[in-house]
Amino acid sequence: AGVRRSNGKQQAVFRENCQRAGITPGTESARGKQKIVIESNITICNKAGLHARAASRLVSVSSQFSSSVKIGNEKLVDGRSILSLMMLAAGKGTTLRIVVDGDDEQHALDAIQLLVNNRFDEGE
Repeated sequence: AGVRRSNGKQQAVFRENCQRAGITPGTESARGKQKIVIESNITICNKAGLHARAASRLVSVSSQFSSSVKIGNEKLVDGRSILSLMMLAAGKGTTLRIVVDGDDEQHALDAIQLLVNNRFDEGE
């Protein structure tokens, strides 16, 4: 049947129970079905890169969904943290990896990709 993530407390309890059982959250044995994590790459294509306004828009889009959004290169950062996103220093042409995990992960990924492909709605 799977686990629904309706709030942070339930998610914390779920992860704690998985840890006690020696199961990695997100795996088939943890959820009783296939692993549900989406990964994709995006290329920052706007002229100014992932600057403050663009990062703010990315945070706004990521925050509309219940899924966890992680973005980065070698190190992934929280897609809901403007400071973390700005620390990526992603200029034009930078390719970033996105990892989305949750009930609405496909919708979240689609919305993020649309925002990036639309150059963060900055009409250049």
